[in-house]
Amino acid sequence: MTMRHRLFSSKHISIILTTAVCQLLGLPPANAAPGPIYAEQGKQWTNTERLQYYSQDQGSRVMPLQWFLALKQANGKPFLEDGLSRYGYLPNPDAKTKGLPVGFTVNGNAVGITCSACHTRQIEVDGKAYRIDGGPAIADFQTFAADLDNAVGHTLNDPPSFDAFAVAVLGGAPSADQKTRLRKEVETWYLPYHTIMSIALPKDKPWGPARLDAVAMILNRVTGLDIGAMPDHIIKSNIHLADTPVRYPFVWNAPIQDKTQWPGFADNGNDLLGLSRNYGEVLGVFADFYPQKAPGKLLGYDYLEHNSANFNGLKAVEELVKKIGPPEWPWKQGKWAVNAKLAARGKQIYESPTKTENGGCVACHGIRAGVPRALNKTWATPLCYVGTDPKEFELFALTVDTGILAGAKIPFLEEPLKAKDENAVKVLSLVGMGTLLQYTKSPKTLDLELKAQTKLGLIERLAGEAKAAKDSKIREITDQLLSKQAELVTTDNTVLKGAFQGLKAKVTPPKAGPYECKDKFTDPAPAIAYESRVLQGIWATAPYLHNGSVPTLAALLEPAQNRPVEFKVGPAYDPEKIGLAVEQSKFDYVLKTTDCEGDNIKSGNSRCGHEFGTKLSKEEKAALLEYLKVL
Repeated sequence: MTMRHRLFSSKHISIILTTAVCQLLGLPPANAAPGPIYAEQGKQWTNTERLQYYSQDQGSRVMPLQWFLALKQANGKPFLEDGLSRYGYLPNPDAKTKGLPVGFTVNGNAVGITCSACHTRQIEVDGKAYRIDGGPAIADFQTFAADLDNAVGHTLNDPPSFDAFAVAVLGGAPSADQKTRLRKEVETWYLPYHTIMSIALPKDKPWGPARLDAVAMILNRVTGLDIGAMPDHIIKSNIHLADTPVRYPFVWNAPIQDKTQWPGFADNGNDLLGLSRNYGEVLGVFADFYPQKAPGKLLGYDYLEHNSANFNGLKAVEELVKKIGPPEWPWKQGKWAVNAKLAARGKQIYESPTKTENGGCVACHGIRAGVPRALNKTWATPLCYVGTDPKEFELFALTVDTGILAGAKIPFLEEPLKAKDENAVKVLSLVGMGTLLQYTKSPKTLDLELKAQTKLGLIERLAGEAKAAKDSKIREITDQLLSKQAELVTTDNTVLKGAFQGLKAKVTPPKAGPYECKDKFTDPAPAIAYESRVLQGIWATAPYLHNGSVPTLAALLEPAQNRPVEFKVGPAYDPEKIGLAVEQSKFDYVLKTTDCEGDNIKSGNSRCGHEFGTKLSKEEKAALLEYLKVL
């Protein structure tokens, strides 16, 4: 062996050893491109948990993976170009499929979306990127969804594009029959997707980065794409414009809240309610779900047979979220380090009992015991009307055609659905309860269903039997089965009644006066109220208010008339004002807000309300902001 070969071998061995040590310690290799700086989020949140969180399948099925990889933009570039970073999604070097970003998963032959796509944040300060797991994403989901629609539409309508797509998907030189079958499959996928995106996505006032109308899109998908008649299951009239975007919530501490969703309509705080919350999420992000009438099933419907939800994956995500701690302020030294003396003064303002323009944040946002859920301790999440934009409550006034679910009910939990003009939230509630009751049913219930289905199958096979007699026997067995429905409802699962609560919408704000809070979503007053969460890690969650209409915490301490009328949205961060920096380069998007005059307050973009701390002096505001960095 020559000296040159020996030197090469030694160097090669050194690189291998260095790489191995880095991997063992969870560090990037020495020659790797610099990655983000990860915020400290508690001892339970390790790199192992992080990587699982980034790719844990929940049952979402956007489209077949091969299609996604083969799809081109209208400009001819791959749709997956830049790992979707143009929409604000974050790179995931550990993705099993190269190029898929954080929160995009693969299960079998399908690509899907998981929790971390919308709940992982990255901010930028002085040329450095800081990653906050569980933080609200600064991603533009509407543009992603619309561009995906346009890309598939272009592929179908442009013969050369479809030919190239077919070659990429099928390989080699596909035959005419193969291409015809592929086209039919793509058209079948495209019909419901294009239907919902062309109707629901607002064109004149897009959501923009860091916001989406999640509740409306879940209602649109379930009632508009899932409960119609075969073969396409679509009820086009049930799809409404999703023009009430809110900011993504942060998820640390989410499992311990006693209520969730911005209007607080979902009870929360134990594993079954957590599963319900996560199931609602996957219904909104492309789960395949088609409930069907099933006389041989308790409840008279099958909510599981045509349902891609990965319930074990949903449970796994919940366990991971429980381990995500609120992020620590990342600057321990230097000009952005916390001034401990100033923060101590700010703590006094935060904990003041005033609950007025002079402070007193702890009254609504402090940690106190909430409603226990199945013996689980929770944190109280009071629902308060503080003069903010009430438009989201219009969602509770949506009525729909219930399609194949007309007459469906859950004994002791949900009344039968009307065929027409039923509340859309009630449909979601019934679907959620029905699915989870059937998923968690006991072996005794399963045995009863099996016997009923066996008898029904026997009747179907009896040759020459008179139709009337046959129908009579079917009714007899079905009636016996329905009489046993109550066995599905137990002391443990009755909590599901609060998982998706409806309310008759009253979008006229209460008269000016003292701010009011309530502990239950169903309390009679105030009619409009949003959740007031514990503020741990609040520094990492801009923009603020439920609709993301205020860019920084400093601006939130100003009266509404002094807050920015418009601002750019992106990852550039201002550590002094705590929130979005004035200048942004990631997106070409400006959020234009409205004032409090007349109907402007319920535009969906109103910057009004929550005028707490507005009368503090400049020095007191600085102290309060300093304390909010250490929560």
